Amino acid sequence: MDQPSRDDQAAIDLLKTARGQVDATLRMVEEDRNCVEVSWQVHASIALLKKANILILTQRVNTCVKEAIVASDSAKKVEEIALILEKYLER
Repeated sequence: MDQPSRDDQAAIDLLKTARGQVDATLRMVEEDRNCVEVSWQVHASIALLKKANILILTQRVNTCVKEAIVASDSAKKVEEIALILEKYLER
């Protein structure tokens, strides 16, 4: 299997950190820790996941979307991006 690119590795690292953060938060809840501390940990997990998501989306736009445009097959990719943006704007 190919080694992940530097950008892919950065996304992988963020996701692994978020997983660790969620595991730690779960332990805090199980230990009945202070709700404010737990909330801060949840917020930190969300921030890491958002950062990973933006990085992954940026990478994909810079690779597969560019390739689709060059190959004159951009309609499907543009539709995919529009769906992602729609999800973000629903909030």
